[in-house]
Amino acid sequence: MEFKTLRNIENSFKQIRLFTFVFALLCFGIVGLVIFKSYQFAEDQRQKIYVLDNGKSLMVALSQDMSINRPVEAREHVRRFHELFFTIAPDKNAIESNVKRAFNLADQSAFNYYKDLSEKGYYNRIISGNIQQRIEVDSVVANFNNYPYQVQTFARQFIIRSSNLTIRSLITNCSLVNSVRSDSNPQGFTIEKFNVVENKDVETVDR
Repeated sequence: MEFKTLRNIENSFKQIRLFTFVFALLCFGIVGLVIFKSYQFAEDQRQKIYVLDNGKSLMVALSQDMSINRPVEAREHVRRFHELFFTIAPDKNAIESNVKRAFNLADQSAFNYYKDLSEKGYYNRIISGNIQQRIEVDSVVANFNNYPYQVQTFARQFIIRSSNLTIRSLITNCSLVNSVRSDSNPQGFTIEKFNVVENKDVETVDR
């Protein structure tokens, strides 16, 4: 009888040890899960930007990894520069306004090209001939494997006269470096070593 009682006590101790072990594992599992969720929550919070709207309401804007958006911003920067620089109306003030905005996106190389065109009387001929010029950027090809980024732009110029429309092909090269973001340079790039590789007539159509 005593032997049976001892066996029951020993089995009870084994069960208690097993329950204690399982309970300890469960506690460790819960603690680990809480730590993991806390770390994940902290990471999610770091990916948010809090913006005050007139100091009253609080809006949450999700921020994205810069490395994902940077190529898109680079191509938009180059595209915008070309649109500003090569879109010309027969008005001196309009030309100067567009060109100044373009200079905020580029370095001295763009100014040198503008100065060369001015000295050759290009803008004076645009104004005196009442010529409109616009540009359509077909593609912006950039190499983001090496820095500064090398960019090549393929576009078409449309030179509109009262008598005809001339279409010109335009190919340019430049280097792109990171810069400070501002209202005049929202993408935060600067174009360097701007160079026109090709700019020739493709087609002329009578109007």
